[in-house]
Amino acid sequence: MSKTSTVYVCSQCGGQSSKWQGQCPSCLAWNTLSETVVEAKPRRFQSLAASESVVRLAQVQAEETPRLGTSLSEFDRVLGGGLVPGGVVLIGGDPGIGKSTLLLQALAALSGRRKTLYVSGEESAGQIALRARRLDLAEADFPLLTEIRLEAILGTLKAERPEVVVIDSIQTVYTEALQSAPGSVAQVRECAQELTRHAKTSGACVIMVGHVTKEGALAGPRVLEHIVDTVLYFEGDTGSSYRLVRAFKNRFGAVNELGVFAMTEKGLKGVNNPSALFLNRTEREAPGSCVVVTQEGTRPLLVEIQALVDTAHTPTPRRLTVGLDPNRLAMLLAVLHRHGGVACFDQDVFVNAVGGVRINEPAGDLAVLMAVLSSIRNKPLPHNLAVFGEIGLAGEIRAVQRGQERIREAVKLGFDTLLVPRANLPKQKIGGARIVGLESLTEAVDYVRQLD
Repeated sequence: MSKTSTVYVCSQCGGQSSKWQGQCPSCLAWNTLSETVVEAKPRRFQSLAASESVVRLAQVQAEETPRLGTSLSEFDRVLGGGLVPGGVVLIGGDPGIGKSTLLLQALAALSGRRKTLYVSGEESAGQIALRARRLDLAEADFPLLTEIRLEAILGTLKAERPEVVVIDSIQTVYTEALQSAPGSVAQVRECAQELTRHAKTSGACVIMVGHVTKEGALAGPRVLEHIVDTVLYFEGDTGSSYRLVRAFKNRFGAVNELGVFAMTEKGLKGVNNPSALFLNRTEREAPGSCVVVTQEGTRPLLVEIQALVDTAHTPTPRRLTVGLDPNRLAMLLAVLHRHGGVACFDQDVFVNAVGGVRINEPAGDLAVLMAVLSSIRNKPLPHNLAVFGEIGLAGEIRAVQRGQERIREAVKLGFDTLLVPRANLPKQKIGGARIVGLESLTEAVDYVRQLD
């Protein structure tokens, strides 16, 4: 029997320590070390390390690999155009949000054109068949394997040689080479490395489902996200019918790409025009509402920003945001006071991005302050107005990326007045819209005051 040893592994970076410590010596994170029993196997990967000769970069033949389309347009968009042969995709999300449903639909669409395999460690074959029947996928015929032992899974992959493999989920898979329990740091890391090695050597695309912690991060070692080629996160409220799939890492496509789905009785359906979803506005003009043209990956989106400013009834006014960075809101209010002459130090400020979308780019700064100004003065902004722009600490309105695409998207959806940074003004007129270029926050404040 081989000798075993006990080490303490960090759940954030995967670093190891011979004894328990309150702080990880590698990444300095607190309370992340957990005890793991490992089996000592020196030179275990020596036979897998193939020797390669040194080559010159200019002599390497770079060939574009054709992608595998899943027939789910929003899923293909997030992936950068489809699945890449030999690529490894990790998709995570809250329980019950639709990860297995999405992958079952993708395999059903691919089964008629490609050789696929669905490996389930959480559900039986009967449960998967019942879900397929509810989704009207009963006619789809692709192989199923209910197994959690890595050696058996790899044996099936070598025998069947599928082109697309789904592992649901990586936390349930274990290898007999280690004595730790399934889902532990060592098991997850080892199984993910072996499946990734199989994908690179065989050319099969491997899609792994990952569990998430209560903080929303992928469970397991942080090194898991470094091993794979693409990391996707499923977002959305389980009480809502809409789901967002966002790419946080993609070696074969754009990062922060966004796919929008609607959960129906027949599964997930792609939303081709998500701007209409996030712009579910009433015809009645209301103070504190402003439309921003944000950018998610390669897709411009129009999102409604709502602000409510009210007199504070506590010594410390509240600053609450939903879908935006609260620290950035505090900074913008300070800039508004210093360079716009509008004080909010005795006011509660609440800002919300409608539709459950998160705005992570600074191009929404101008829309946030316009909504705040509209709420303070209790004067609604024009219903056909859209804005975007970054605001600096000196009160200047800075240019943002892909300004022309944002303007075209707003004009296409019927907005005929746009407030944009002066550096983003188009050289030619776009669709007959009135486009106003702004250089400073003072000009934006004056525009709102003219509405009186």
